[in-house]
Formats: sequence, structure tokens, C-alpha cells
Amino acid sequence: MKILFRVLERTPGVDDPERFLKFSLVGLSGVFVNLGLLWFLTEVVGIYYVVSNVIAVEVSIISNFILNDLWTWRDRRDPGLLNFLKRLAAFNIICAGGLVINTAVLWTLTELLHIYYIASALFGIAAATLWNYWMNNRVTWGVLLERAHEG
Repeated sequence: MKILFRVLERTPGVDDPERFLKFSLVGLSGVFVNLGLLWFLTEVVGIYYVVSNVIAVEVSIISNFILNDLWTWRDRRDPGLLNFLKRLAAFNIICAGGLVINTAVLWTLTELLHIYYIASALFGIAAATLWNYWMNNRVTWGVLLERAHEG
């Protein structure tokens, strides 16, 4: 475990290895939400996999936000419904960047390299993870939010 923390301490964008591990565990639950819904919408409902991915990612974003707000950044939450909604909006806007990264990787691997779309989605999720952590740590529950309170 110490080796993992040492590696994480040297990872660009990860300033708190414990928080990043919590974020990753929440993200793992989101992977199951995302992939399960992606498969269901594509295979059962018959929606084009890229559209299914956008819906699945959005559902997992909301699920991940709630878990991260309750656990990962519990110590940085301002109370009240309005503050909750502001954090949700910020998280969703930031994760939209992750959605673009995710979908670009998914489409590229599936269409150009002919990799099964579920496997491609896993690579897309991995590519978006560092972006989502780094930006949410700084904006949604982080330094930029603290500066806004000061000024």
C-alpha cells in the first residue's frame, strides 16, 4: 500500500493519494453503472452505442457525484440545498469534459481499431478519470471554491 501511495504522490494532478483512492473507488462503482447501462441501452433497447454511452455516462456522473459528495470530499462540503446544487452543476460541467474524452476514445477504438465497444468504453473511462479528479478536486470541492469564499 505504501508503494501505491508513493506512486500516487508522484502522479501529476494527484495531491492527496487517499482522496484519489476514494475517488477511484466511487468511480469503480460508476464503471458498473456506466457499462451496465451502456450494454442495456445498446443491446436491449437498440440505441446506437455512442448515444447509449452519453446517457450511461451522465447517469454515472450523477451517481458518482452523490457518492463523492457524501464520502470523498465530505470535509469540503458547504451545507444547504443551493450549495449542493452548485456542486452538482460544477461536477457535471467538469465531467462533460471527461465525457468528451471518454466518447472520443470509445468511438476511435471501436470504429477505427474495431475493438468491442464495451472494452473501448473501459479505455475511455480510464482516459477521463484523471481529468475528472484533477478538475473536481480544484473546482467542485477545491481550491477555486475556497478562493471564491475568501473574495
